[in-house]
Amino acid sequence: MAFLSDTLARVKPSQTIAVTNKARELAATGRDVIGLGAGEPDFDTPQNIKDAAKRAIDEGRTKYTAVDGIPELKKAICAKFKRENGLDYTPAQVSVATGGKQILYNALMATLNPGDEVIIPAPYWVSYPDMVLLAGGTPVPVAAGIETDFKLTPAQLEAAITPKTKWFIFNSPSNPTGAGYTRDELKALTDVLMRHPQVWIMSDDMYEHLVFDDFEFTSPAQVEPGLYDRTLTCNGVSKAYAMTGWRIGYCAGPVELIKAMGTIQSQSTSNPCSVSQYAALEGLTGPQDFLATNRALFQRRRDLVVGMLNEAKGIVCPKPEGAFYVYPDISACIGKTSAGGASISDDEAFATALLEETGVAVVFGAAFGLSPNFRISYATSDEQLREACARIQGFCAGLS
Repeated sequence: MAFLSDTLARVKPSQTIAVTNKARELAATGRDVIGLGAGEPDFDTPQNIKDAAKRAIDEGRTKYTAVDGIPELKKAICAKFKRENGLDYTPAQVSVATGGKQILYNALMATLNPGDEVIIPAPYWVSYPDMVLLAGGTPVPVAAGIETDFKLTPAQLEAAITPKTKWFIFNSPSNPTGAGYTRDELKALTDVLMRHPQVWIMSDDMYEHLVFDDFEFTSPAQVEPGLYDRTLTCNGVSKAYAMTGWRIGYCAGPVELIKAMGTIQSQSTSNPCSVSQYAALEGLTGPQDFLATNRALFQRRRDLVVGMLNEAKGIVCPKPEGAFYVYPDISACIGKTSAGGASISDDEAFATALLEETGVAVVFGAAFGLSPNFRISYATSDEQLREACARIQGFCAGLS
């Protein structure tokens, strides 16, 4: 009898976490490493949010809470969805969990049966397929390449749907590409989904507030009210509020699904950290002016990185609409040899050689389901980004 579960054979560790850990290990040995793998803002949580957490501790709000969130936070989430997305939810339709990842995982665990299919546009966040596999479902990746600006077309979505399709996972702006769907592009997808009533929509809106230029964020149930009763609208405070370590995610959807997710959570983690919930409450109800300031900062960094990468030999880097990632194409680099003698057979080999020869850590495209590419998180200082991109330029110039 094997000791470890057979389930583990169906999943793999997160490559983004692996790259970040590798960069830290090299830095600990004295190497000059610039880590561009982690997807988290480099600035601190706003002071008013930290102060709210301290007050919660001082006031003794350190006990168990309701399994899926304190009433005050659920009420604030309902107000947020109404104010920012035009969506009406009641607290009974809201769930709060230990990060956005647990929200998605709970929903999949509560709904998937063996044979159920989940459509996932690729490139995708690394955890989507593995969470589907852990829940017993079958991920169905659909490639959306650079020729469509990394966006799924209605025809591709239509072709991927089968009688076994239970979920469509939608992420805009996207991790890893930063690609954002316009209202018209999203409406074209929702028109397809309206024709397939068995398909539910999991909308991962984590990067909602990180959009650039004149891009307007929209969410599926907002664009097509007819999908309201089969959409789980997911979000969290990690990215926009610089609260990655606080671990608070939330969602809203049909009451039956929310109850089922609560059952899963009651037998796994139980309630999210009480102090973090009060911090998130302040985040959603307190001053929001810093969002625009941070958005402008990220837009400047995006323009810096896109400009410098497009000057690198063999790299094509589209300009994303949001998030804090770029996903450059390196087709012209494959099959070459680095100055250090490494054979660049694929994007993983590119990323490995780049780290070993220049100290720049990126995540290779195969981890996100679309190659040959790599992902850069530009959630770090302009100085670090400028130096990293200069090293990438030098690395590419040395390929032969």
